[in-house]
Amino acid sequence: MTDRQMRRKMQNAATAALRLATLSASQKKRVLDRFANLVWAERATLLRSNKKDLYRAEKSLSPPMFARLKLDEAKIKTLRDGILEVAKAPDPVHRVVDRMELDRGLWLEKRTVPIGVIAVIFESRPDVIPQILSLFLKSGNAGLLKGGREARETNRAFMKIIERLNREFDFLPASWAQLFLERRDVEQILKHDETVNLVIPRGSNALVRSIMRKTKIPVLGHADGVCHLYWDKSADFATVRRVVIDAKTQYPAVCNAVETLLVHKSRMRELRELLRDLERREVKIFGDSMVGAPRVRDWHTEYGDLALSVRVVKSLDEAIDHINRYGSHHTDGILTRDPRAQAKFLAGVDSATLAVNASTRFADGYRFGMGAEVGISTNKIHARGPVGVEGLVTHQYILVGKGHIVSDYVANGKGHVARRFIHRRVNR
Repeated sequence: MTDRQMRRKMQNAATAALRLATLSASQKKRVLDRFANLVWAERATLLRSNKKDLYRAEKSLSPPMFARLKLDEAKIKTLRDGILEVAKAPDPVHRVVDRMELDRGLWLEKRTVPIGVIAVIFESRPDVIPQILSLFLKSGNAGLLKGGREARETNRAFMKIIERLNREFDFLPASWAQLFLERRDVEQILKHDETVNLVIPRGSNALVRSIMRKTKIPVLGHADGVCHLYWDKSADFATVRRVVIDAKTQYPAVCNAVETLLVHKSRMRELRELLRDLERREVKIFGDSMVGAPRVRDWHTEYGDLALSVRVVKSLDEAIDHINRYGSHHTDGILTRDPRAQAKFLAGVDSATLAVNASTRFADGYRFGMGAEVGISTNKIHARGPVGVEGLVTHQYILVGKGHIVSDYVANGKGHVARRFIHRRVNR
């Protein structure tokens, strides 16, 4: 694609974003309901396209990446249900979040508005497209999508559904969702900081860091998913067993699967039993000198597979220090029956999501009731944790007066007495 062609696409996306921002809540709901129904109705086509991608990628992808690439009917049903959740959620756009009377007849409102044009670069997971585009439509943002080559056929099949929506709803701007296919397209998109308002990378550590280096556009996301569970001395073993096995084995390829288990030294006997349970489920154990397994090479390791680092600690403080030092600030949890230990853990661990006696695998936009997510952010500015529609809006101030001027509020030293502001907050 030439620079001129790319510039035109960026301009079309910016124009589409402005039009999307004017859509009513009922218009967006109609489109989203239809989107959900089409995803389910076209599941046979989606699965056929996905089989082509799986066949081509079988020998070139690692097992975790291959697992992320695979679609099945259960995943498609979850996608449909997620879009329907997004459809029925309150409209996040043009919502008044604060209202203040600055002076008599002078009002200030703070309202939510879309971010604008958002580029999403992702690897392997074609289910990203319906998740993200449902959230973008709901929040009034235009999307530029670049998926991995390994999911090309499935990505195209999802975009055919978008094309059908564009035909059926004439109020949808045609360029509100654009799919890019070539790797060099990413390099060009990242140069358009005057048009693209946000970049969301979803993929490997290398992908995220590469994008951060190459653009001036703000980047939202996380580079690693090194998630921890701390097994406190007071924890119920049955709970520990259920949670750890789920957090590691339910879907090990994703970023919220647990990668490190920290165990209080008083629980060594039960730890042996738990490790046997994990090994029966084909989990490879790596540990410190007390665990009796192959040594961990690096405590900051995201396996994305059936493997787990295990460390024995002397105290809750040591566990907290370990998590803050080696973790990725994504999702970390504690298994305990001690309210004081729980409170200390929640206050001391600096992560986007914290879990108490629950699997790290819950850290997900769909499971958190957002319908879907554009990704999980470990940023502290703007959005953190699973990012749904609330993380895809920003704010705008609306000032309404009756000929008010600043000069009336400034003393001029010539006898003019400055008016005083009221600054009275009213019900939103």
